[in-house]
Amino acid sequence: MLALSACGTTNTSQPRSGAAGITGNVTVFAAASLNESFTRIGKDFEAANPGTTVTFNFAGSSTLATQINQGAPADLFAAASPATMKTVTDAGNGEGTARTFVKNQLVIAVPEGNPKGITGLADLTRPGVKVALCAEQVPCGAAAKQALDTAGVRLTPVTLEQDVKAALSKAKLGEVDAALVYRTDARAAASDVDGIEFPESAAAVNDYPIVVLKSAPNKAAAQAFLSYVLADRGRAVLTEAGFQAP
Repeated sequence: MLALSACGTTNTSQPRSGAAGITGNVTVFAAASLNESFTRIGKDFEAANPGTTVTFNFAGSSTLATQINQGAPADLFAAASPATMKTVTDAGNGEGTARTFVKNQLVIAVPEGNPKGITGLADLTRPGVKVALCAEQVPCGAAAKQALDTAGVRLTPVTLEQDVKAALSKAKLGEVDAALVYRTDARAAASDVDGIEFPESAAAVNDYPIVVLKSAPNKAAAQAFLSYVLADRGRAVLTEAGFQAP
């Protein structure tokens, strides 16, 4: 069963720039790392377009791609890597060309205060240091592998998670000493974790593509939401969350 969640209560403020004729539900399948920023954008979109409701399914991009290709009803797909998006567009399930709308970069998330004194990837191989990674088929896992290979670091994680939020949770709860997650996720959890920048992350920057789906039940609203993400107000939310311009 899909875990779908609505954007919250209806905003009754008057819209500033609503699109004529845009009503109904918009179902967005989005990478887990987009949770906070897309939830906010969804509420803003609803306020600007009375009569619309944005519903999200946040999960690992590869899981979402599989659901879409198996016929799950959705209007848009926002993935955390072009490779994952390609599995959807190659299956003929995209409407037009997917567009890159942001980039994201890895950091090392450690419990607040950095009790193990971790400063870079090499520290993750020290005896007794427990590390969480995303599984390699998930974009954050593929990026982590690229960064570790670039650094020449070999390590054995204590857990491989199916999305970046799950990996981050291990560090937040103190179940691991470090997790490789996106900069945006560490920033969203700043009260619980510290984000340690490392130079090899520059070799593993992920592009995030978005596309309206061919079988979208509400294509007009889906296109309007995509346009909102790409417009100044949507970009401002994403930039504030720590995403980089494409």
